[in-house]
Amino acid sequence: QVQLAESGGGLVQAGGSLRLSCVASGLTFPYYTMAWVRQAPGKERECVASLRGSDGNTNYQDSVKGRFTMSRANAENIVYLQMNNLQPEDTAVYYCALDPMSYLRTEPAYWGQGTQVTVSS
Repeated sequence: QVQLAESGGGLVQAGGSLRLSCVASGLTFPYYTMAWVRQAPGKERECVASLRGSDGNTNYQDSVKGRFTMSRANAENIVYLQMNNLQPEDTAVYYCALDPMSYLRTEPAYWGQGTQVTVSS
C-alpha cells in the first residue's frame, strides 16, 4: 500500500547544504506522522525530524535544531528535509519513515530505501 521514495542525498563538504525529498504514495490513513531517521555505521538509529500530518507540526532532535528543517508540499505527498551547515557527524543513511499514528512509534510501519548523505571535512 504505502511506498516511500527518498532522493537528494550526496556528498557535500562541511558547512554545505542538501535537501532531501520523500515522495509518499498510498496514504489512506486518517492520521499519520512522517519522519526522517538516520543511521550511521556503528550508531543507533536516530530520528532527526518528524512531522505530524494533521497540522504539520514538527519536532527535531537537539543535534540538528537550527540547522535542519522538515516541511511538506501542499499536496501532502512530498516531505522535505532541508539540511544546512552540515557536519561530518551528520554522515549517515537517511530514511523516510511513516507511521499511521498521530505520533511516531519506535518502529514506524513504513520505510523508504534510504539515501546516503556524506559530509567531508
